[in-house]
Amino acid sequence: MKGLFFLGLTAGSLSFLQAQNSDSLTIREIETVSFTKRLPVAKEIISVQKDLDSRNLGQDLPILLKNQTSVISTSDAGNGVGYTGFRIRGVAGRGINVMMNGVPFNDSESQGTFFVNVPDLTSSASQIVIQRGVGTSNNGVSAFGASINVISKEPEEKFYFKTDDSYGSFNTYKYSAEIGSGKFWKDRLSIMGRYSHIHSDGYIDRAFSDLNSYNFTALFEEGKTKLRLMAFGGKEKTYQAWNGVDRKTWETNPRYNFSGAIYDANWENIIGFYDNETDNYRQNHYQLLWEQGLNERWNLETTLHYTKGRGYYENYKQGDPYARYNLPDFNGEEYSDFIRKKWLNNDFYGIVSTLYGKFDNVDLNFGLVGNQYFGRHYGNVRDVFVPQIPQHEYYRNRSVKNEVAGFAKALVKINDFELFGDLQLRNIDYDTKILLEGDGEGADLKRNWLFFNPKAGVNYRLGNGKIFLSYAHAQREPNRDDLFSNNDVKAEKLHDFEAGIEKRFGAVEFTANLYYMYYINQLVLNGQISSIGEFIRTNSGKSYRRGIEVGALAKLGKQWEVSGNVSLSQNRNLDFRIENENGINNLGNTEISFSPNVITNLSLKYNPTKNFQFALINQYVGKQYLDNTETADLQLKDYFLTDFNAQYQFKINKHDVALKLLVNNIFDQKYVNNGYVYDGPIYFAQAGINFMFGISWKIQ
Repeated sequence: MKGLFFLGLTAGSLSFLQAQNSDSLTIREIETVSFTKRLPVAKEIISVQKDLDSRNLGQDLPILLKNQTSVISTSDAGNGVGYTGFRIRGVAGRGINVMMNGVPFNDSESQGTFFVNVPDLTSSASQIVIQRGVGTSNNGVSAFGASINVISKEPEEKFYFKTDDSYGSFNTYKYSAEIGSGKFWKDRLSIMGRYSHIHSDGYIDRAFSDLNSYNFTALFEEGKTKLRLMAFGGKEKTYQAWNGVDRKTWETNPRYNFSGAIYDANWENIIGFYDNETDNYRQNHYQLLWEQGLNERWNLETTLHYTKGRGYYENYKQGDPYARYNLPDFNGEEYSDFIRKKWLNNDFYGIVSTLYGKFDNVDLNFGLVGNQYFGRHYGNVRDVFVPQIPQHEYYRNRSVKNEVAGFAKALVKINDFELFGDLQLRNIDYDTKILLEGDGEGADLKRNWLFFNPKAGVNYRLGNGKIFLSYAHAQREPNRDDLFSNNDVKAEKLHDFEAGIEKRFGAVEFTANLYYMYYINQLVLNGQISSIGEFIRTNSGKSYRRGIEVGALAKLGKQWEVSGNVSLSQNRNLDFRIENENGINNLGNTEISFSPNVITNLSLKYNPTKNFQFALINQYVGKQYLDNTETADLQLKDYFLTDFNAQYQFKINKHDVALKLLVNNIFDQKYVNNGYVYDGPIYFAQAGINFMFGISWKIQ
């Protein structure tokens, strides 16, 4: 049965009703995808090759997923390259649990997901599994809006060479080369490697990105044994664009960037910009995956992983006191200009193991995970006007975070019913210590959390569809910034109720999902950002998110296809309070920040021939607030966007060639989808009409 491709050519997701061709999947993919399809949760299973390849021209993964159900994507540079992020059901990236082959990707301390560190990740992926809401137990921090598992592709059976090159607006370009050996050494071993370079000047002034990415995979197969060694990662250098602009500047000069500004002696006029106001970071991931078929019923998968990250961001600090950096005054002067670097040097490693059991009417999953994070934070500074003074370290602290967790899942089939149960126990220890005190950086604290997270659900089969009900309880620890800003910050708790239907009616495939997510001490964005552009959060007491998500597809003959999804929601704080110089102000029932009540996507796809494809993709996002006060002046207006995507595929002898075109925001709408509050609204401007053109060439 053909799949339901939400948003057609450019933003599709595999239907929950679709029959997968298991011959093309590994044990890991079969167990992950097949098991997930049967779960009583809201989900989308995306085939990268079918659903994202025609748009994969250099933009980051969050941008490629922007038309999935209940998703909003953001970009600091305004054109989808560099620092990007997403929100699902109004929950920001720190509430979305992202995994790479089941290994946690969220930063252990900040809980953030920094895709800029792994550019062109999509080119190395085969499947992307999105579970909205709590979903089911997995590795890493609990999902409070969604979980995403990116499953890497494997080497092909025959030798090939492939290159993907593209160019577009704002001097954005990508060149990528990938080579695969095919199977050798008695068909036991195969390897592949990819290197990509992506550059963009950015829509925002000076918000350039220079990104390098690599992926290497070696696969050994012998009988029921598979060993997979993977090394992937990247190096990024981006000019800072996390300051945004005030409303007046956005209206007159939306591309303006205040980052790196140098003022005259009276602090009245900008006389220039520091040319190295940049973020610099390298992140390398290593994974050793062992898949072992024990017998016809049991399969074991164990992964050893190690992630190394190191880098800094650099600022020009004008008119700062020497005392801020633990330096004595120089020649009677208390102030000077400084070049400041704040460093992060971290290691993350551990083991993840899952046992899969498959019987006639019972599927079982048992998982164990043990991870440790060791992070070093330190800062160096040098005087601009006294170059003979060497760099000075003015603060240092270190953090250790340990996690041990286990889960057990069961899916039991009884006639037309499938009963699901899921139990997770998770223990977290966090210890951070100041080694050199300076500039208010770091803290001395130790915290421990023990969470028990049960989940249960039921499916009822309806011919070629089903209806489902589920409940999930999740708890989640605060992150580093939450703890440092408020010693009394509380862990979040969530009760997630879901009910849905997946059904085919003739030529129309249909899905619908009702959800009610009741939070206790939800950490919501308060509209403010830190000095490095990270959004600050606060406990909101009791709150909820509830809504309906609907998706449908209709095939209109052999050449036309209409598809789309709608998300209607209410997102409310029930007893929100703010504290200021006048005391505590109880605002009561208010709308949760960055949570629009309406998100819709509609796509029209046309295939005039087998090799030619066109698509128009439309997205509407309703108004949203920058904080939780419902202040009219702190509201982002609704917006409507239309993108155009085309692809033409043909062969030259044994060469496969694809020409791709993507035109974003074809009606040149001026809009904002992200911002914060600082003496009024601050906006991150997004690009008007812009394009990317690409050529893919594969030789076999």
